[in-house]
Amino acid sequence: MELNKYIEHTLLKQDATRQDLEKLLLEAKEYAFKGVCVNPFNVAAAKKYLKDTSVKVVTVIGFPLGASVSEVKAFEAQKAVQDGADEIDMVINVSKLKDKDYDYVKQDIEAVKAACSDKILKVILETDLLTKEEIKKACEICIEAKADFVKTSTGFVKNGIGAKAEDVKLMADTVKPYGLGVKASGGIRDKEKALAMIAAGADRLGTSSGVAIVS
Repeated sequence: MELNKYIEHTLLKQDATRQDLEKLLLEAKEYAFKGVCVNPFNVAAAKKYLKDTSVKVVTVIGFPLGASVSEVKAFEAQKAVQDGADEIDMVINVSKLKDKDYDYVKQDIEAVKAACSDKILKVILETDLLTKEEIKKACEICIEAKADFVKTSTGFVKNGIGAKAEDVKLMADTVKPYGLGVKASGGIRDKEKALAMIAAGADRLGTSSGVAIVS
């Protein structure tokens, strides 16, 4: 199995430096990872560095809380695409999901999807904060809103576990019949866990431990 082709090599830390970014991009190129996942202000630099490679540039929108208003998320996504983002990972409005305001959640996703042009949209559910029923419902909304992927986690929930195989399986069982993919992220630090996520149905792995996993 070519594990590198599953990995989105990730650098989203608040205090990440230019040096950290350059290291990430160099490693992504060297190991031919599926993509890099960086904060929006780093998209243009990442795209420039990776222009002659097959490595995708992925960025995050409404990150990490998902609490920006839809118009702001949409503008952020549009700008990221202009800067060269190949894929967009947006955070769902968890508060609205928990309040069962499903129309808001759907319209929030649709606003970002419209701003993405033809780029892939992944929706981060933040599974650490959701019940199994809420995970399933969020997946169903993502299907209706025509997202391309559902994703487990931001990795920013305090004391959160991140990706769990049982959640990935639930997500995969719900969305895959409708053609959506699943990205597992958060807490994937070794090969064993990476393989467990793929076995559960993950098509992508978001991790800052990509090199350790493939080495």
